[in-house]
Amino acid sequence: MTDIAEKVSITHHAQGQGGKYVAVVEGEKAQGHLEWEPQAGLPQEQVAAGVRVATHTIVPQAIGGRGIAGLLVERLVSDARAKGFKIVPQCSYVAKKFEENPDWADLKA
Repeated sequence: MTDIAEKVSITHHAQGQGGKYVAVVEGEKAQGHLEWEPQAGLPQEQVAAGVRVATHTIVPQAIGGRGIAGLLVERLVSDARAKGFKIVPQCSYVAKKFEENPDWADLKA
């Protein structure tokens, strides 16, 4: 069986002040996504430093059970490391993945 990561393309799309990571699975019409928004109520200098609130992770049943949601979270974490922002895991799935990966603790806002 081929590793699912080889069949998934994840892209980031800016939406207003926030954004969305979209997972496209080769040969499938359904797409999964992870949405984020900037943390509200922070002083401007902290907003500029980058705190992203992961609000929703959605994977339709048609492509569910293949690890797509986990790949979306891993992409968010990878981008946080590369771009220097912190994550508030408001989404219960993202929060669970942070609990399962203590090496991500430095990225949690």
